[in-house]
Amino acid sequence: MDRLTPDLLLRAYRIGLFPMADDADAKEIYWVEPRMRGIFPLENFHISRSLARLIRRELFTISTNTDFGGVMDGCAARDTTWINKEIHTVYRKLHALGHAHSLEVWEGDALVGGVYGVAIGGCFCGESMFSRRRDASKLALAYLVDHLRRAGFVLFDTQFITPHLASLGAIEISQQEYRRQLSEALKLTCDFRSLTEVPSGHSVVQRNTQTS
Repeated sequence: MDRLTPDLLLRAYRIGLFPMADDADAKEIYWVEPRMRGIFPLENFHISRSLARLIRRELFTISTNTDFGGVMDGCAARDTTWINKEIHTVYRKLHALGHAHSLEVWEGDALVGGVYGVAIGGCFCGESMFSRRRDASKLALAYLVDHLRRAGFVLFDTQFITPHLASLGAIEISQQEYRRQLSEALKLTCDFRSLTEVPSGHSVVQRNTQTS
């Protein structure tokens, strides 16, 4: 493929493509468009009783766009990763331009979980997440879904689906249906950064209960 640039990435996302590498040391990057796409219906995120208790206890601090690079580092720090050096670099540039965003989970001063992705129109394309504490990634997703709903997003793309994501309400849709939903989402103008104040855990659970 051509050298990755922020503009090329945004054009790719707008037609349903995203980049991957085979591993951290790979030189080649290829475009992916799954036949079956994972998404989170924003009104059907599943917060279990145990997760609701964890959210209400507020043992962790939540932030957005505070340590984008740290979240990418956490996502790439695993035995098998598709995030190579070029991908790491260009997504940092995309973040600096205001198109890529992160949500962080902190335990004191330690970054223990997080998720990052790309926002285009009313679609948020989740790229990766990590967890260094039990349920930190679930916590990150719960706050992210709440953030996206409040900011007016209508599509949360997870690219692929895993048992972990399915347990939280993620589903698979066809490539054709994803393209249709993406087309509708791109008609909107949503700003991930428009919400800067992190809500209380109680309000996150309450809003989820009202909509799920």
